[in-house]
Order: sequence, then C-alpha cells, then structure tokens
Amino acid sequence: MKVRCRFAPSPTGHVHIGNMRAAIYNWLYARHHGGAFLLRVEDTDRERSTPEAVQTVLDAMTWLGLDVDEPALYQSTRREAHLAAAERLLQSGHAYKLDKGGTGKGEAVLFRMPGRDMSFHDEIKGELHKGAADLPDFVIVRSDGNPVFHLANVVDDLAMDITHVIRGDDHVENTYRHVALFEALDARPPTYAHLPMIVNAQGKPYSKRDGAAFVGEFQEQGYLAEALFNYLVLLGWSPGDDREVMPRTEIVERFSLDRVQAKPAQFDMKKFLWMNNEYIQRAPEAEWTARFRAAFPEATDDAYLEHVIALMKPRVKVWADIAGAAYFFRETFPIDHDALRKRLEPAGTRERVAALRDRFAALASFDAAALEAELRALAEAAGLKPADLIHPVRLAVSGQAGGPSLFHLLEVLGRDVVLRRLDRLGGF
Repeated sequence: MKVRCRFAPSPTGHVHIGNMRAAIYNWLYARHHGGAFLLRVEDTDRERSTPEAVQTVLDAMTWLGLDVDEPALYQSTRREAHLAAAERLLQSGHAYKLDKGGTGKGEAVLFRMPGRDMSFHDEIKGELHKGAADLPDFVIVRSDGNPVFHLANVVDDLAMDITHVIRGDDHVENTYRHVALFEALDARPPTYAHLPMIVNAQGKPYSKRDGAAFVGEFQEQGYLAEALFNYLVLLGWSPGDDREVMPRTEIVERFSLDRVQAKPAQFDMKKFLWMNNEYIQRAPEAEWTARFRAAFPEATDDAYLEHVIALMKPRVKVWADIAGAAYFFRETFPIDHDALRKRLEPAGTRERVAALRDRFAALASFDAAALEAELRALAEAAGLKPADLIHPVRLAVSGQAGGPSLFHLLEVLGRDVVLRRLDRLGGF
C-alpha cells in the first residue's frame, strides 16, 4: 500500500503554526515512506475562504518547502459527490431526514450512529474508546442542503485514497463519527494519528496573545523557513537523541509516528529564537550581503559592507535585526534619547567626551587598539571607569545603548564620521 497523506486547511486569511505543524508531519510521513503528500482546500465557507485566504495557505506552504504531488482538490467543487454519498446513506438506512429544531425551513439529513461502543487505534495515543451513550446521531446535510464537514471530509478522503490522516487532537471526537461513516459507506477507514496541542508556558493553547502565531508573521519578522520547519517538527517529535538542529533530509529519514509524544508541546519563543539564530549564522555570505543591500541600497562599498557584516552578524537573530545597522550607512538613525540623557547626566561628561574627541582626532592610526587605549587613558586620568565614557560615546555614534564592540565599531565608521557625531553630541 502506497502511503497517501493530505493537508486539509480551511482558509481564513491566516495559517496558525498548529495547522502548519500538521502539514509538516503529513509531508514528512509521506516523504519518509516514499508516498504522496496532497493538498485539499476545504473552502466550503465562501465568506471566509476568499482567493486571498487560499493564497495565504499556498504561500505558507511554498515558503516552508511543502511541495505537493498532485493538483490540489478544492472541496467546494465536490458538493454533488457529498450529496450523492448522503443519498446513498439514506437509501441504506444509515441516515434519515429530520426537520431539526422544528423550524419548518427544510429537512436536515442526520447520520445514524451504530448504537454501540466504538474504538479506533491512534498511532500516537494508542487505543481510544467511547461509549454508545456518548455517540449521538449528527447532521451530515443541513436543512439548507449544504453538506457538513464530517460528510465532506470522509467522502473526499475516500476520493483521494488517503491512507493516513495526521491531524490535531482537537479532532479526536470527530474521528469516532468519521470511522462510523467509513463503515457505513463500506470503506476501510484510514490510519489516524492525532497530534498533541501546542501550548504556551501556562499550558493553554498557543495563540496570538503569546506572540507570533501565524506562519506569515514569522516570515514578515525575518525568521528563516528552515528554522521554523525544524522547530515545529520538534514540537511533539524527537529523533531519540539530544540533537535539535537537523537538516531536513535527516529529519525525513528519521521521522516516524512512534516517536511523537501524546502530551501537549510548549512553544518556547526563546528556544525558537535560539534555533533561528543557529540557522541564520550558517547562511552563506552571499545571502548576508544580499540582505544588507536590500535593507540599505546605499551600501555600495564592498569592503566597508564586509566589515559591517562581520561586526553585526553575531547580533542578528532574525533578518529584521539588520535594520539596527542603520547608523553604519545613514546620518539619520534611531536614537535612544532616554539612555542618552541618562549617560550625559553626570557632571563633566560632555567635556570629557569633547576631550576624547580631540584625542581621537589626533590619532596617527584610527584603529580599535589605539581608540581603546586613548579612551582608557583619559578615563584613568579623570578617575573614571572606562564605561563612563564608553556608554555616552556609543550612544553618540550609534544612537543605541548596546551593540558590537565599541572600538571596532568606531574603526569601521571611520575618523570623519566618528568626529562629526561626537561634535553633534552638544546638540542633545
């Protein structure tokens, strides 16, 4: 039997990381077994499933490298097949019509549950059971004639020859209904695997309130697709050792459902930021250059840009952090005015910085070692700590309270720029 998995999103304009993790697990399982990974767009909600919402799903999949093996199936095109299945169930006695709620608006079609205890094997959770009393009949076609999710889901899984359904554990209750529908349609149910919920530090479902929660947000904020892919894989699955940063080819090779945990998985933003940094530091130099040039078109001096990248690279955790290097390329850049005022408060600070400026101007060689020696000598002569000068100088030339080594930063900026910005300190 050839493995056939599917990702079946309902487009709403955003793609939650929980949904995308389900897509990734389906993709991995299919690739590991040499099977097929398919896409079914469950777009029957015409108000929410706009072309733009569908494109958001497709863009997220493309960004994360989740290629599909067959043309996407759009559920909205399958209405007649869904209604035909409902009619078949009516004819076989597995369904019946009812004016549900006594509204007089039309007859809904309800599926008749078997009236017995039910169970199914979950590849992650093991054997799951539910009593007959907790499995009531349910609507499969609304009184307005529109098929319900449960019927469409099962009929389309049959049409697509799906062998494995890997989805979130919020679908466990639905699966009892779906297994009964498969049986009523004389079909063998697929193998089911329900993934643990992604939660926050408090153990509650991870949402927008906890930070970036949608794939598009991570992309916009400059995170790497491979880092997000790798991290989402580890939210529930483990390779069996302490390795965390893994190439995709190895993840495919080692992926299996028996190593997926059943308990909820916590999304730790700090841990993800660490992983993204691991990936970003390994990016080829050509990409670093391209990213900086895209952020700063005025960066035309190759040698200068190379020095800036060398200084900034360790401080870039996400691509968006590149924006913090504006002071290397522009005279207008963000300034932390609160920090600057604080560092200029001690009496005599402006005068000492001005004296340091003159010492810098007289240096024969404007390099990090000479700059540091001058600053430390002046601090010692004034009975100060070096930090008492380092902080106001850093703020004067970069506008920031933190950053790369000050003396290397000054060397890269160059004598003219540094002196001009130290002169400007008097205006603050």
